[in-house]
Amino acid sequence: MDERIARLLWDMVRHRGKVIGTLLGLVLGWMVIEYGVIKTLFVALCVGLGYLFGSRMDKEQRGIWP
Repeated sequence: MDERIARLLWDMVRHRGKVIGTLLGLVLGWMVIEYGVIKTLFVALCVGLGYLFGSRMDKEQRGIWP
């Protein structure tokens, strides 16, 4: 593997929060431009609720959720 690619991947892993935040900002910005604020907020709400329900299901399977 090329040393530059390896360095890029290492930096992406080391700064994954920044990378994920940048990608989320890019996607949300594009959605607001393409579909409007209300539709984008609806999609973000659905994603958030899906994450919460999925997280609860994972915790129940591991016996963590009361």
